[in-house]
Amino acid sequence: MPRSEGEAATGERKPRVQKRISVAEAMRRAMRELAGLLDREPDSVSAIKATDDGWTATVEVVELERVPDTVSLMASYRVDMDGQGELLGYEKTERYPRGRADRR
Repeated sequence: MPRSEGEAATGERKPRVQKRISVAEAMRRAMRELAGLLDREPDSVSAIKATDDGWTATVEVVELERVPDTVSLMASYRVDMDGQGELLGYEKTERYPRGRADRR
């Protein structure tokens, strides 16, 4: 009987290794997941990096719109995802006025 893909010579099945999603897809998923949780559309992804377990993204969100737009309040959220883009957790890390040139 022919062996199926992933089946070892001993007849045992090897676990399938799932491929990590691309950085572009990780960015899209981080924004989509956070939008669903906060009921707000994220403004941008300001950082994303691969981790041993998946992805960590920093997502910027308008928390309070004001006029003029430069005094709106923004927030940075850290979004942690596994390698397939499933949300593991999120945390607000900073709140700042949009017009501030250097947040650090």
